Amino acid sequence: MTFEVYVTNLGRYNEGCLDGAYLKLPAEKADVQALLKKIHVDGVRYEETFITDYETDIPGLRGCLGEYESIDELNYLASLLDELSEGEMDKFAAAVEMGDYASSVKDLINLSQNLDCYDFIPGIEDEDDLGRYYIEELGALDVPEHLRQYIDYEAYGRDVSMEESSCFSNGGYIRLESSGFEEIYNGRDIPAEYRIFAYPEPEKLSIRETLKQYQRIVDSAPTRARPAPTHEER
Repeated sequence: MTFEVYVTNLGRYNEGCLDGAYLKLPAEKADVQALLKKIHVDGVRYEETFITDYETDIPGLRGCLGEYESIDELNYLASLLDELSEGEMDKFAAAVEMGDYASSVKDLINLSQNLDCYDFIPGIEDEDDLGRYYIEELGALDVPEHLRQYIDYEAYGRDVSMEESSCFSNGGYIRLESSGFEEIYNGRDIPAEYRIFAYPEPEKLSIRETLKQYQRIVDSAPTRARPAPTHEER
């Protein structure tokens, strides 16, 4: 699975400079810290980021994601997707195209954990394929062999697809088989193991470097003229 996000320094962007880099997900906290250091997000001068690009081989996923998504939440999603089998990934992509649970990262996280609610039939590209599958494979109609040439498979497949909560996707036909979709993630409480956003640790200076910095501050401070003595001081 390919899932990368191009993280951009928002402050530098507003200053007219594109300062960003790709982060491959799922990732570790150290990966995020290294990336933020690279794009000069230190949590002091520059704190905010946004995402200017997504790279993924999951059909339809890119169009569901926005510029200001949480890196922690995206990491949660990527970690769940990384655990799916090839068949489950095909079903997930088809369900995304179906669109019932694809309007937010929260939806996608819950979708990835409710794939048992769907039935995915690969290779079914249109209503004619669906009609043939139901009649010839599932035996939905008891039709003698010599009469099958007279069947309008497309019309039958159209009726089936209209009766089911379904969708023809790039990879096949997907239908909602169970109404037991469960909201596992509420959109707020990201499990601790997926929370990876952290600013880089501040660099530790040696005593000599600290003294040099202090001396530069002293040297750069404006000198104040000594006030004229008062009458009593004369």
